[in-house]
Amino acid sequence: MSETTPDQLERIAQCAADAAPRWAGSEPRERASALVGAADALIGARSELVATAMLETGLTEARLVGELTRTAVQLRLFADVVLQGSYLDVRIDEADSEFVLGVRPDLRRYRIPVGPVLNFAASNFPFAFSVAGGDTAAALAAGCPVIVKAHSGHPRLSAATARLVTGALQAAGAPTGTLQLITGRAVGVQMLGDRRVRAASFTGSVRAGRLLADIAAARPAPIPFYGELGSVNPVFVTAAALAERAEQIADGFVMSVSGSAGQLCTKPGFLFLPAGHGLRDGLAARAATGEHRLLYPGIAAGYRDRRDTILATPGVVPIALGSLRFDEQGQGWATPTLASVSARDLLAQRDRLLQEAFGPLSIVVEFEPGQDLVALADQLFQGNLTGTVHAAAGEDSAPLGALIHWLAQHSGRVLFGGWPTGVAVTPAMQHGGPWPATTNDSGTSVGSAAITRFLRPVSYQNAPQGLLPLPLRDDNPWGVPQHRAGSGQSRHWGSQASVSAG
Repeated sequence: MSETTPDQLERIAQCAADAAPRWAGSEPRERASALVGAADALIGARSELVATAMLETGLTEARLVGELTRTAVQLRLFADVVLQGSYLDVRIDEADSEFVLGVRPDLRRYRIPVGPVLNFAASNFPFAFSVAGGDTAAALAAGCPVIVKAHSGHPRLSAATARLVTGALQAAGAPTGTLQLITGRAVGVQMLGDRRVRAASFTGSVRAGRLLADIAAARPAPIPFYGELGSVNPVFVTAAALAERAEQIADGFVMSVSGSAGQLCTKPGFLFLPAGHGLRDGLAARAATGEHRLLYPGIAAGYRDRRDTILATPGVVPIALGSLRFDEQGQGWATPTLASVSARDLLAQRDRLLQEAFGPLSIVVEFEPGQDLVALADQLFQGNLTGTVHAAAGEDSAPLGALIHWLAQHSGRVLFGGWPTGVAVTPAMQHGGPWPATTNDSGTSVGSAAITRFLRPVSYQNAPQGLLPLPLRDDNPWGVPQHRAGSGQSRHWGSQASVSAG
């Protein structure tokens, strides 16, 4: 797939700008129908899409079939979100001559689409975080045209997906330019600086994400940039949990590390176990799996460098050395590598060990009985997508409560007794977290709440009914939820709290 030319780039940007008002003004049922049509088109072409993805990414058929299903589910979820309408957050304050602070005008607030969105597709999820993935689905549902910068790791799949989804959207009445594809690293950077682009999303490395975020912030008119960057997703196991289900913990850990060759943003990078845990031989045996191709040569080279650095670090002891080989095309093939380090040595070597290893590698950290895990974690970690605790049934202690509180402050999702891989596409999911997990920890890239990233609030004051947007009118033709504050209510604010206190 050839790189997008400057002339093509200009046409694409203007086409998205032209489509923005029409797509933003589309009625809920029309927009929802277009999203479902896109989902149906993807499922209808499943065989050819999965075959292409297997050739380009090296991921297994079962993994890709599941991921394609997830991608369709995301689109259908957002169709329901659009129809239900609460994402618009409609708030109506009726005019009130008895307002306690003076006369209150009629105020009506809701969220509107920000405009064209640039989505940098990811390599490790060629369906779910790529051309028709979660960021694209959320932006389209919000009413924003989307320009996708295709990932170089799966160019043919990107082109095929774009053709299918674009055709389905237009067949459902979406304007030309609602979804478009561009290619080339420099082209993506150039589009990020285009005045017609009003927000951007990204999934990838900390280095690339930070560069793009800085470009977005340095524009004459800065725009929101939602980057998902790096996460090591620590897992903490209490002594009581280890005594209760050591074998189950070992099974889940190795499965989570080795799945999709560890190329998942929620792979557990560190497993904290009590010293003397006795799992070394069992972990090594479980890690003896068949080799798996890494996504593309750049990923394989980066994994080789991180693996070499980790294994050469003082205090690191291999549990399972795994393997890594390269073919004549530079593609890497790996089996899981597990290593062990004491908590003391991890602190001493944090500069070498704490960076994410994107691939089938994880580090077991051995802590001493009674060690303050919160103090340890606070010296090691910034933000993460996930933090996990394995505790025994009924276990409840002040140190455990403190650790859970710490994880909530430093993670987007706190798990109990499970493993962070396998992110559910559902309304309550939070897939985000403090830096460097993301550039903006107030949003999520999975689940229905992801739509809010591509909307901004606006209020109308004393507007005639005929000039109001449809969701703000009293007759409410779209049937969206409206939160109303009637006249006279302000005189009773705080009364419920007073009654409760009494």
